Amino acid sequence: MSAVTTPAPPSPPTEPVKEQAPRASRPRTVHPLLRRLLPLAVAAAVLVPVAVALWGSGAWPSALTADVKTPLDDAYAWVVRNRDTNPVFLYFLLHLSNWSDDSVSWMTDLLVNVGWFPVTLGAVLLSWRIGGLQSRRGVKLAGVTLGCFAVCGVLGMWEATMETLALMAIAVTVSAVIGGLLGLGGGLSDRFQRILRPVLDTMQIMPAFAYLLPLVLLFGIGVPSALIATIIYAAPPMARLTALGLRGADPGVMEASRSLGASPWQRLLTARLPLARKEILLGLNQTIMMALSMVTIASVVGAGGLGEEVFQALSTVDVGRALAAGIPIVLLAVWLDRTTAAAGDRLGEGSGPSPVRLLHGWRGWSLTAGVGVVVSVVGAALLIEEWPESWTVDISQPVNRAMGWFTGHLAEGVPVLGGTRTWADGFTTWVLDPLRDGLTATPWWLLVLLAGALGLLAGGWRAMATAAVSMAGVGVIDVWNNSLDTLSQAIAGVVVTLALGFLIGVIAARVPVVERVLRPLLDTMQTLPQFIYLIPVVALFNVGRSAAVAAAVLYALPAVVRITVQGLRQVDPAALEASRSLGAGTFQQIRQVQVPLARPALMLALNQGVVLVLAMVIVGGFVGSGALGYDVVYGLQKSALGTGLTAGVAIVFLGLVLDRTTQRTRATTGTP
Repeated sequence: MSAVTTPAPPSPPTEPVKEQAPRASRPRTVHPLLRRLLPLAVAAAVLVPVAVALWGSGAWPSALTADVKTPLDDAYAWVVRNRDTNPVFLYFLLHLSNWSDDSVSWMTDLLVNVGWFPVTLGAVLLSWRIGGLQSRRGVKLAGVTLGCFAVCGVLGMWEATMETLALMAIAVTVSAVIGGLLGLGGGLSDRFQRILRPVLDTMQIMPAFAYLLPLVLLFGIGVPSALIATIIYAAPPMARLTALGLRGADPGVMEASRSLGASPWQRLLTARLPLARKEILLGLNQTIMMALSMVTIASVVGAGGLGEEVFQALSTVDVGRALAAGIPIVLLAVWLDRTTAAAGDRLGEGSGPSPVRLLHGWRGWSLTAGVGVVVSVVGAALLIEEWPESWTVDISQPVNRAMGWFTGHLAEGVPVLGGTRTWADGFTTWVLDPLRDGLTATPWWLLVLLAGALGLLAGGWRAMATAAVSMAGVGVIDVWNNSLDTLSQAIAGVVVTLALGFLIGVIAARVPVVERVLRPLLDTMQTLPQFIYLIPVVALFNVGRSAAVAAAVLYALPAVVRITVQGLRQVDPAALEASRSLGAGTFQQIRQVQVPLARPALMLALNQGVVLVLAMVIVGGFVGSGALGYDVVYGLQKSALGTGLTAGVAIVFLGLVLDRTTQRTRATTGTP
């Protein structure tokens, strides 16, 4: 060992190593991103000239398109002809349609016929009991509930609110059961979880309209399509969070239950499910919010209720009427969100000793139900069922007059500033038009190659294949130009959203007062259904692509700000303290410490911003966004299922492209 550790001349071996190390390392100084892209570049160098020689280098070649609209229109015609004779419709779909129609009609009749007083009182007592009969939180929640229902009646939207609430009740119940069962399977079985995860990922990417189109083909326009679409759209959060809660159960508790001889069913019922209660209730909260959003959008296919009121008002650019119907939607969202959040907060809290035992446990529920029944019967006997006409206030005319004043004084012609509609026209002229023209002028093969390269950098070879195939799929179904138009709006919306979201998020993460002020605003914005964002942008920017982009920015901004704040706040304080001790200023800490360490959270914010912006740009078809959004709305309204379904498929393809090119996975850390 001494001969090895003490060589006679130590300097000669060290000098050659120092001389050869740079020469040996030079071939390895290629950036990892370049090494990742090298195989793709080689393949492109071979395949692109062949593709250009065969199909040209302009827009998507017609030789590579497939006519999918005609078969879809033929399928719709076949469904219409055979709806009353085919066994699949007679013995399955017809029964499902009848059940949907009957259940929603029964619930609507119940809520309307019982009368406004018992319904309001029941909601108030339920909220009070959930918040706690002896706590200030319960009284506060009861007051919020009373205010929400009272405003719905005062605005003259009581019956429409009950129609929406009835559809919500049925949809949430079924979604919670289906999602809970799927989550149960995913939480208990690794194989089922592996199958379920990509399905839930795809369902999360799909915009809401993608659920409506195939169901209209099967069930036609009406309540069944709206209900089933809402159930499908709202079930994934329940499934995902239920599985997460079951898989996150404390191993020590589960092992103790097993050691006591509990069977698998006993461990599930007495240990795993109770430990996952908070996650399950959070899943229910998200299911309720998504169901409310989908019920509002489903008014396009005849769901009725508040969504139909908003849709009809937006169709005639009647901002006052749209606001009168939009406010009850917001209030329903606030009530449902606060109630489920209060239930979640109370889980795990010890009840403690109470001087009034009747106010806790099953006694509290029995007391609440008894008081509600007695007072409701007395109130129903003394009051009429419908909301009194003399108690309503018409806000549409004052709002429209205010809008007229705004349009005449602030929207246009403001010295120096120009006005909001002038800004919208400028944004369209200087941003949206050049971006759309640039995309449509780009060779088709370059866009496919760019999608594949971004997917490769973000998620590896599988993401590259998905992104490239999805981008090519947009051309194959012959909606290339419309898809690029929608993509230009989504890119512009994402850039604005990220610029504002990251800026606001950094400020909120560094200044606690700003974060406290923003929190209730972000909470409110995240509870609003998609339709509601269209009302202020129509008032400010009129209809058009700029209005759709503005609505998309408002819709996606809360998620980006929240994730950015959370990511920056989770940076190790020791790293910040070390940089501060080395003399780094505020901007240096943000740029050199917080942002690099919070990069995974910022990439997640980017991904969520992209998906949410695309979803809202499609909804912007109601306010003149054109392109795929218009095709979907046209297909739904005119029963042109070929046009609508093709646009829906293109939306899914674009969603996959944007998701796979912005969602970093573990595969990116290794070599492809």
